[in-house]
Amino acid sequence: MSVNSLTNGFAPSAKAGPRQWWGLAILALPCLLYSMDLTVLNLAVPHITADLRPTGTQLLWIVDIYGFLLAGMLVTMGALGDRIGRRRLLMIGAAAFGLASILAAISTTAGMLIASRALLGVAAATLAPSTLSLIRTMFEDEGQRTFAIGIWMASFSVGGAIGPLIGGMLLEYFWWGSVFLIAIPVMALLLGSAPSCCPSIAIRPASVST
Repeated sequence: MSVNSLTNGFAPSAKAGPRQWWGLAILALPCLLYSMDLTVLNLAVPHITADLRPTGTQLLWIVDIYGFLLAGMLVTMGALGDRIGRRRLLMIGAAAFGLASILAAISTTAGMLIASRALLGVAAATLAPSTLSLIRTMFEDEGQRTFAIGIWMASFSVGGAIGPLIGGMLLEYFWWGSVFLIAIPVMALLLGSAPSCCPSIAIRPASVST
């Protein structure tokens, strides 16, 4: 028998407790952050141009490669999470996102910043499918699950909206690399909290009996 769900269609669904709601908050934060990274760089472009002096083509890649790789890797990372476990993939992605953020912040050339942004895009692609799958597992009650997914979706919209605002505030007082460093405490919180509040489930192909 394949074990792809935690409940059957007839058993009453358990209500989520404090642990699940805390897990939702932890999972919503990186989603807010990675959508914010799509827009937070906009106001930093003049500062990056003055400091790194990229060509026109390099500047386009600095801005766009993150979104390209994020969108292009979503399906692949979702399938990988089914194989190795969604929590494990989430933690690998969070660690990679934090490392790539540091590399982006200390970039000394346009090429280094492009490579860092590319790694950020790949790491961000692990977050959306992993967090959504974990939320669906954590919340068995249909009403609570719908509400939790609504919060998860809202985090994307909020992140994209506040990206320029946060970026402008940081650039007012710090150098352009600071727009990347805001990811570090969020990813550290995720890495520290995920093992205790998020389940680890991998979906393996069901065996075929003869």
